[in-house]
Amino acid sequence: MSSESIDMGHGHSPAAWISVTVMLVAFAVGTLFFVLDMPLYVVICAGVVLIGALLWPILAKMGYGVGGAKYTSKGH
Repeated sequence: MSSESIDMGHGHSPAAWISVTVMLVAFAVGTLFFVLDMPLYVVICAGVVLIGALLWPILAKMGYGVGGAKYTSKGH
């Protein structure tokens, strides 16, 4: 039995990084607006979180996902 782990490549792509970054920023800003009692902006930030979630498969189909045409592995 090999002690090497099998790297499935999950999350190591520009599509993943961009998507997660958009969602994290939107969540953080939305939290700030929640504390400041600005519900309209909280809802807008929630929408941006959903858009961030949709970015991942869209960017992956455009070739920025793992194994995509525009993705080059760093080979860690």
